[in-house]
Amino acid sequence: MSVSLAQEPARTERSRLLSFGRRWGWLAVLLVGLLLFWLIHSALVSTENPNLVPALIFFGAALVPAAFVTFVAGRRLDFGVGTGVVGATALAGGAIGVTTAGFLEYRTLLLMDFLPMAAVGLIEEAAKLIVPLLLLLVIRDRHPGDGLLIGVASGAGFAVFETMGYAFVELINSGGNLHAVDDLLVLRGLLSPAAHMAWTGLTAAALWSAAAAQRNRKAAIAKFVLVYAVAVGLHTAWDSFNSDTAYVIVAALSLSFLIYATHRLATPRRAHARVTRRA
Repeated sequence: MSVSLAQEPARTERSRLLSFGRRWGWLAVLLVGLLLFWLIHSALVSTENPNLVPALIFFGAALVPAAFVTFVAGRRLDFGVGTGVVGATALAGGAIGVTTAGFLEYRTLLLMDFLPMAAVGLIEEAAKLIVPLLLLLVIRDRHPGDGLLIGVASGAGFAVFETMGYAFVELINSGGNLHAVDDLLVLRGLLSPAAHMAWTGLTAAALWSAAAAQRNRKAAIAKFVLVYAVAVGLHTAWDSFNSDTAYVIVAALSLSFLIYATHRLATPRRAHARVTRRA
């Protein structure tokens, strides 16, 4: 008993450190990422070595999405998925999502001779859900909080790959102007949490909630369809308006919905299971 009592303060301190690290880990990711980006950027400017360009674009595109995924993972939600699953989701979700969306958008353009913004939102929001949907077939202990984190990770991967593509095109079109590339990376990086990441986090959480529902499944599916429609609407509005005011409004709405969903899902896994069974 004396050994157990002696070990208790050490366990409590370790638990506090882990909790602190989980809650503020996103800041470490952001600061380290900024340092690495600055070092790569400085080396590129000093040496004019084009081999450093891919590293610059990658770190510039991935910095904010990685920090935001870490931020969401550190919230007070009962997550059951590990870091490996989240990382694999970001990589696979981004690659599969961007590839699928690009192919479907190209086919739609050939079919209709133009590409409506609503079609872009519909296709991209569906493409980002491919990996979260596949994970539903593997993970049996389903909790909407896991869906939210996985959705944010899939949206982050999509945002990274898309931003890298835009940055590469901007680099070519500008004749190698790094300032133009920097501006694009900063703008898209800052906006990514309020765009792809928020929309896919919301839809994936609703998808997992529908999959976990044991009663009133039709209502849960209807809720998912509604959330998906809202995400497509926000996406379409984002792509349709070329106005800073419109971007601020859409970003505020998207983040507000994500924050609300996070608070709603901040229930222990067992408690959520009891609520689901009673519903």
